[in-house]
Amino acid sequence: MSEANKEKRKIKPWKNPMPAQDPAQRAKNFNEVALGYSEGAVVAEANRCLMCINEPCRQGCPVEVDIPAFIKLAAGRDFAGSASKLKEKNALPAVCGRVCPQENQCEKYCTLGRKHQPVGIGRIERFVADWELARGVRVQDRTPATGRKVAIIGSGPAGLTCAADLAKLGHKVTIFEALHVAGGVLMYGIPEFRLPKAVVQSEVGNLEKLGVEIKVNAVVGKIATVDELIQEEGFDAVFIGTGAGLPYFMQIPGENACGVYSANEFLTRTNLMKAYRFPACDTPIRVGRKVAVLGGGNVAMDSARTALRLGAEESWIVYRRSRVELPARHEEVEHAEEEGVKFAFLTYPTRITYDDNYWVTGMECIRCELGEPDSSGRRSPVPIKGSEYFMDIDTVVVAIGQGPNPLVPRTTQGLELNRKGNIVADPSTGATSKPGVYAGGDVVTGAATVILAMGAGRTAAKSIHAYLTGKY
Repeated sequence: MSEANKEKRKIKPWKNPMPAQDPAQRAKNFNEVALGYSEGAVVAEANRCLMCINEPCRQGCPVEVDIPAFIKLAAGRDFAGSASKLKEKNALPAVCGRVCPQENQCEKYCTLGRKHQPVGIGRIERFVADWELARGVRVQDRTPATGRKVAIIGSGPAGLTCAADLAKLGHKVTIFEALHVAGGVLMYGIPEFRLPKAVVQSEVGNLEKLGVEIKVNAVVGKIATVDELIQEEGFDAVFIGTGAGLPYFMQIPGENACGVYSANEFLTRTNLMKAYRFPACDTPIRVGRKVAVLGGGNVAMDSARTALRLGAEESWIVYRRSRVELPARHEEVEHAEEEGVKFAFLTYPTRITYDDNYWVTGMECIRCELGEPDSSGRRSPVPIKGSEYFMDIDTVVVAIGQGPNPLVPRTTQGLELNRKGNIVADPSTGATSKPGVYAGGDVVTGAATVILAMGAGRTAAKSIHAYLTGKY
């Protein structure tokens, strides 16, 4: 588009602002923080799109959404058509519109972003998806039944995406979920204030309308192995999407004291078990006066913000690098700061102290400075001699990452794993070392983003369909 035409359209340099709860209010409740665009705001934002001929934004979408097409329909107020276009590629648009890191995906390549803020692609996606959910979702067309059966192990974003694509292709799909509610990390890992559980369950319900069967409380590796699913239960292919549910710890003294949680346990108790509604829900969680969350990613931000909502007087992010190196989304960091979360940068915990009853009483730390870059390209923290100090805290949440859930890999003979225990799968097909067995998402890559897991589920679905129909 020429500069003259841009001027004629009076394209705004900034995204239309996202309405949000007041920080002082939202820090005390679990209601959704971002309130979503109005119809007028979404049309205005969609009209910021330059409709580039080469469509650069599409290269940043792991699930291959036709971004310009759904935005153009939204700009013309055809929200039903926009939702339909979205769902041609994305089985979870209401989820992605909330938690996908668009700034590092599609929006990263937006032409408008070269001089101004990029188009708010995720915000438009959320509006369109919510608009359809509020009016009743139209079930997408399915091809005739193929007679083939596929088992999906895990109902996180990779498994749900794989299931949706295979169901639309006519295969009989059964999801096996270990917990009592489907949704995986979308349900147990992401707080209600960022991703309402009702939204996730609506998206899961849409899969069931496609004919996907979901079996909860079904722990594969215990009720049946992968080999038994194929040999005894008649499944023609299996997709493993069991995620990264094995928490990592610092391996420092005192880490086994009472009052030390993994972020996985802390968030699961709060999110899926609704500990924030105790005693109405019967899974309590203890949060002290002062909480320290170790780590700097999105999970750490979620944990620190959750602690405030559960009644903590102080909630700290303790991170061994500087603010510049924080891996969390900028939006999540800003929201955390607005709500009162405090930050201790360039700080490394060395020991957790506890009383005679083994309850946490504090944490010994040492200050750091940044040295040479490590293997990831980030500058490594180097402890400063003599800078030790004591943090007065009574609860610690360790949020330094997770490893692959080990149960399915350990009970599947002939499944190749890497040194970290992740399943080895071809990134272009999702195929593992076992014929007919595919894998994707965090169990392959390690902890990553929802949208990357969805992309892996889509890739595997294409390959499974080709495998089942004899195309290779």
